[in-house]
Amino acid sequence: MFKDILMQAWEAMVYNRRRTTITIVGMAWGIATVVLLLAYGAGFSRAIEAIFAQWGTTLVGVFPGRTSEQAGGDKAGVKVRFTQDDVDAIWNGVPNLIHITPMVSKDVPVQDDLHTFTWTVNGVYPVAQEVMHLPTDVGRFFNGGEEQERVHVAVIGSEAKTKLFSGAYPIGESIRLNGIRFTVIGVMESKMQEGDSDSNRQIYIPFSTMSDIKDTKYLDGIWMNYAGDHMQVEKNLRATLAAAHNFRPSDRRAIFVANLMEELSQFRILSIALQVLLALVGALTLGIAGIGLMNIMFVAVQQRTREIGIEKALGAQKKHILTQFLAEAFVITGVGGALGIILAEVVSISIGRIKFYSNIADHADAADIYLRISMSSVLVATGILVVTGLVSGMIPAVRAANLDPIEALRYE
Repeated sequence: MFKDILMQAWEAMVYNRRRTTITIVGMAWGIATVVLLLAYGAGFSRAIEAIFAQWGTTLVGVFPGRTSEQAGGDKAGVKVRFTQDDVDAIWNGVPNLIHITPMVSKDVPVQDDLHTFTWTVNGVYPVAQEVMHLPTDVGRFFNGGEEQERVHVAVIGSEAKTKLFSGAYPIGESIRLNGIRFTVIGVMESKMQEGDSDSNRQIYIPFSTMSDIKDTKYLDGIWMNYAGDHMQVEKNLRATLAAAHNFRPSDRRAIFVANLMEELSQFRILSIALQVLLALVGALTLGIAGIGLMNIMFVAVQQRTREIGIEKALGAQKKHILTQFLAEAFVITGVGGALGIILAEVVSISIGRIKFYSNIADHADAADIYLRISMSSVLVATGILVVTGLVSGMIPAVRAANLDPIEALRYE
């Protein structure tokens, strides 16, 4: 019986080819819009994740500031200074930390035999490679033995390598940092870099060796990575440093905390809101196509009023008439939906990616919006399509099912 209903619906569609074709095109356009908008929203979310992933999302940095609240007998305005004792206090007082490293930085002349530049040199522990996500493209990062022995080795950024050595192999070559000779042992992978940002020009050396360039008694910052809840880690971090430096944990100016997961969470909320908005826009677009389907079905009911009267006179019940017209609406919807998904796939393959972050940053192709149609996008779009087809087909079908058979037979 189900097969007969579908065949009858298909014959009705073929009989009214022009009308059916226009309706199918409208449904195909609507479902393609939904799928592509969902793919765009998902691509935007992936792009945001890629931007944060280059630094590692479970990363927290803390930097000294100046108190803005009175605590105990101390007035506001006291300058906070970090020392090695703070690194130990954080490591012992903040649960769930994986690695921790102090950092001391200074802008110094960087020279080889032909060039002189002024770049930032950072003194860190070897674990900084894991903490700050600093993978090497060529060579390696310095190790614990080199840190303990205060070896003069350096890991340079990709742009620093290009400016200093052009296409030459840099490993084993010598450079001078603030006039002190260092051996290049590694080149870091390129990071996304906006404008004149120095992300790819920074140089990393062992923390112990940094004392030859700058006094390392006071730290410029402390970086750490962790496992667990990022908000709890930040809370414990503020409490630990507040106890060590006698300021209130609520004093946001005493120390500055860079919590990447917190920032990423805010962007994720925006991404979800964008995806919901795009899905709503797509649903409204598909709804317009659904209105077209409803009008077409009303015309079909009107044109086939006498046919409906004959069917009822022969014993057809309301549910049979209802099923007949609903089946026709669903066949149109199904064909249009299938064509729409195919159209969306063709568009996504043709466009490939939409430039997003790479327009303003170098090495940022991973942060572009790639139109990849996922199964979840297709399922969501199909759900919207089914609801649209049901609503658009149900109203005309109910009207057809409720026609009075005598009045229908008199219809000319």
